[in-house]
Amino acid sequence: MSRAAIRYAKAVLSLAQDKKATEDVQKDMLTIIDTVDNSKDLKMLLNSPLIKSEVKLASLREVFKNTGDLTQKLFDVLIENKRVDLLDNVAKQYSILFDQLKNTQIAKVTTAVPLSKDLEAKVLAKVKELTGNEATIENIIDENIIGGFILRVGDLQYNASILHKLTSLKRELSN
Repeated sequence: MSRAAIRYAKAVLSLAQDKKATEDVQKDMLTIIDTVDNSKDLKMLLNSPLIKSEVKLASLREVFKNTGDLTQKLFDVLIENKRVDLLDNVAKQYSILFDQLKNTQIAKVTTAVPLSKDLEAKVLAKVKELTGNEATIENIIDENIIGGFILRVGDLQYNASILHKLTSLKRELSN
């Protein structure tokens, strides 16, 4: 993440706090993250030096026409400063800052099969015990890990997957 993206995200959060709109802006940022991550064309448009700023701004206004005023102003500022390529990073940073503000965080749990409600509750309790903060769970399904789980909260990661154990064992045996 660039320092510029963090600065823009902090500025947007500050404005959102002043206008009591942090929740609305968070919804916009999550929409931006999801849309940019799932659209190669939009990524290309934002990063292309050949596409004029006016075209980029018009495209953003059309794609994100249901977003609030603060988000629209963010588009203007990023276009004006020729930093629109940072949009998805700014949105991700805002989301992290918003979670910190609300003392919540996202616990990403990668498993080979979907988590049961019982296991989800245990993971949330463990995250609260370890970090002192509430969390929401994002369950990522990846059959390649074979079994077990990988838990990532912020910059902490705990890997208890079978794949990780097999890789570690293979490394030990080859030494």
